[in-house]
Amino acid sequence: MNLPRLLWIGLGVIAAIAVIVVVTLALTPQATNPAFDAATTFMNAAGTGDETTAFPLLNATMQEWVAANCPEGQASACVQGYIPPEWGELIKAVFRRAAPDGNRAWDVELIATYEKDTGASGVCSYFRIEQEDDDVWRITGWAGFLWCGDARSRTMATNAETPNRAP
Repeated sequence: MNLPRLLWIGLGVIAAIAVIVVVTLALTPQATNPAFDAATTFMNAAGTGDETTAFPLLNATMQEWVAANCPEGQASACVQGYIPPEWGELIKAVFRRAAPDGNRAWDVELIATYEKDTGASGVCSYFRIEQEDDDVWRITGWAGFLWCGDARSRTMATNAETPNRAP
């Protein structure tokens, strides 16, 4: 084999790897969609009591609902109150799946892991995320915060049986 042919093969392999990396990054939901990021950021903040991060991710209607319905007017107090104490503290919530509703709204589901017995997983939550006029994605509703094996965790966006629905 001559050197120019090996060079072209090497460049082809490098180009193929670059394409795979770019496609992978483009298809990784948390890395590409600010609505999904808003949901995971909110859940991880609220689930650990970081009200400073969590509260601004709610739209005005949800902020009013939280002020009127959550202990001490805090979103984190509501979210933490939905979780049974025996599950322990939130370790991490990650993207599970989402469905678009037009160009400016998403129904996003997350799955979380809690610390019970070093990592009780499968806690599902739903968030309605809408893009506001300032182009910021904010939470306009939530539901769930229950074991993913529970039938009430199916189609949480429209399932009237899903608990902890707000507003």
